Amino acid sequence: MNDLESRVEALAALPAHEIQYDRGTTETLQHFVQGLNDGTIRSASPQDDGSWQVNQWVKRGILVLFRKGRLIDVSTDENFQFFDKDSLPTRMLTLADNVRVVPGGSTIRNGAFLGHGVICMPPMYINIGAYVDEGTMVDSHALVGTCAQIGKRVHLSAASQIGGVLEPAGARPVIVEDDVMIGGNCGVYEGVLIRSRAVLGSGVILNASTPVYDLVNQTILRSTAEQPLEIPRGAVVVAGSRAVTSDFGRAHGLSISTPMIVKYRDEKTDAKTALEAALR
Repeated sequence: MNDLESRVEALAALPAHEIQYDRGTTETLQHFVQGLNDGTIRSASPQDDGSWQVNQWVKRGILVLFRKGRLIDVSTDENFQFFDKDSLPTRMLTLADNVRVVPGGSTIRNGAFLGHGVICMPPMYINIGAYVDEGTMVDSHALVGTCAQIGKRVHLSAASQIGGVLEPAGARPVIVEDDVMIGGNCGVYEGVLIRSRAVLGSGVILNASTPVYDLVNQTILRSTAEQPLEIPRGAVVVAGSRAVTSDFGRAHGLSISTPMIVKYRDEKTDAKTALEAALR
């Protein structure tokens, strides 16, 4: 445990009314947020063996920021009124950050890392603790939740939702590795791990209680108490359905929405996802 981590953990262990907001506390939290901004502090870190190490102290540090803040008026004018915690401002970018933010109402909260070449299409939102790596596109009406880890050259299509560890609360952040395609209106929540080059078709919903039926390998993928739901490298997942087998379900022809792996990525799939390179 490094010095900054130990100081953040000490603050997180205190009841809200016992936290002293003196210079030492302010400097600790400033260093913490700066580390989130420059990507040296992450809620989850990739390991050499392909696994991910979850850094729970980062989530606790973010919760300290929520507890520390007081509500202030951050309105731009009478037509755009906003009220938020003073400890959680929006992030100010410059041209030197080499992040493309298209006009139209997007917001990036301070404490989110954005790599070079990230594209933000309006309106979209990236929350504190998120890590969005180089060349990723966050499309219109997309959300990157608190502490979500997004790899290089990912495409988060319009209205896709990448859940955070605070909304809803969870122990593990959602992790999306490099070169993944997330289709429109997809939702990925509750610590799901999507391996590199996977594709989620439009409308796929994944969470900790979702079984995923792998039609190629004839297996069912599930999360466990020790491991998250993991979508394999290169898997192509679409929204399917399975029959409800109870007497009532059969009598009424009912079925349940179920994601299915219908194939693994090939040249044809790559051709369909290649258009995004031209938009960068």
